[in-house]
Amino acid sequence: VLAKEIMTKDVISVKPEASIRELAELLLAKRISGVPVVDDTGALRGIVSEGDLMRKEIAPEMPDELCILGAVIYYNGLQEYKDAFRKFSAMTAQEIMTEKVLTVKVDDDVSKVAKLMLDKHIKRLPVMDGDKLAGIVSRSDIVKMLL
Repeated sequence: VLAKEIMTKDVISVKPEASIRELAELLLAKRISGVPVVDDTGALRGIVSEGDLMRKEIAPEMPDELCILGAVIYYNGLQEYKDAFRKFSAMTAQEIMTEKVLTVKVDDDVSKVAKLMLDKHIKRLPVMDGDKLAGIVSRSDIVKMLL
């Protein structure tokens, strides 16, 4: 079975300028846990998950630091801090989205899709046809396949 055979084809997506409120309302109204962010050409720019939105409520933790002769050296967690602060202060989808999105291809086998989702703890994967978003596969799509 291929990704294109089980994916949701009518993908709910948002534009980069969508507000945080619009994102939250959409996820709740449609009962989905994440939404792709696409530009005007339909190209995938990122994805916003419930976890990304939850970051709005969590103040970023300062990275581990070491003080040597009055200089502060961050040795662990600086990038995580920057990402958390960006999401904490975000006002739009573009500012809060995860930009490095794992994707699968329309002709990928579902077993590969399922393994990727389990290994990376992902709830949904955009399905690409070339450089265009063709659909999305969620964990529930894979479970439905078992019926």
